[in-house]
Amino acid sequence: MSMSVGEYIQYLQGKGFPFEEDAIGFIYFGMRLTESSEPVVKAAIEITLKAQKRFDGSFYISLLESMKEAKVSNRAEAIRFAKRKRLLP
Repeated sequence: MSMSVGEYIQYLQGKGFPFEEDAIGFIYFGMRLTESSEPVVKAAIEITLKAQKRFDGSFYISLLESMKEAKVSNRAEAIRFAKRKRLLP
């Protein structure tokens, strides 16, 4: 069974990634705005943290919008997308 977005945020917090209240709001706002699936949202959070070294709400929203436009539908596609865009090595 995979984690929900909320469980994933809690998991990351347990690993030492701090999320302010507004960051959590941004995560769910972006999810609704782009109508993205939970796997894509979790991948966008992961990519944002790896690329920015912190949670950057505007980067995250822009990433979700770009992935929606590219019709990214799962984590593997999201990682490939991020590598193509040179956001990840």
